[in-house]
Amino acid sequence: MISVLVVEDEEITAEAHRVYVERVPGFRVAGVARSGGEALRFLRSTPVDLILLDLYLPDMHGLEVCRAARAGGLLCDVIAVTSARDLAMVRSAVTLGVTQYLLKPFAFAALQEKLTRYARFRGEAGEIVGQGDVDRFLGTLRGTTELPKGMTQDTLDTVVAELRARPEGVSAQAVGASAGVSRVTARRYLEYLVELGAAVRFPQYGGVGRPELLYRMPTESSGR
Repeated sequence: MISVLVVEDEEITAEAHRVYVERVPGFRVAGVARSGGEALRFLRSTPVDLILLDLYLPDMHGLEVCRAARAGGLLCDVIAVTSARDLAMVRSAVTLGVTQYLLKPFAFAALQEKLTRYARFRGEAGEIVGQGDVDRFLGTLRGTTELPKGMTQDTLDTVVAELRARPEGVSAQAVGASAGVSRVTARRYLEYLVELGAAVRFPQYGGVGRPELLYRMPTESSGR
């Protein structure tokens, strides 16, 4: 079993992450910490394989937890969990040995994929013959950029650009018009982004009949 420490200061979110982790076969939660200091104290007494680490903690930044852990000889792997979309922070996380980066808010499927890839990464065995073996080994952890069947990167980029341009929210019909695809196709892309945690959906009330579903990029209020 792969042991995991969940580090998250919000009680409800921490419990959700604990439940998510324990739904994935081969993983168990060794503990839950609500601050950076609590996480470091736990790690000194109870080594774990993996930390599911929120970067915004009440006493210190999550990257400071990584630095302190490394300085103390604690070599567990880290999946950073945050809504931060600053590429400089992502680079800093990679420098400190963060193996994967998961954006809030996310669905169970997104975390499941990260953990499944991590388990395969840890389970790899054998000798490296050439560069292809190294690339394949690292690719097991990083995952593939291949989109679901029928989707194209150009259309996905257009959909993401439309979401960024409309922070107040946009309908699938409006996205489809901008991307040159049908409303049904646009909704498929939008729902794909929702599952990845890169978009959120919400109802807009005001008209007669059912409320219209709108989509937007996540904000701090929708998950830190």
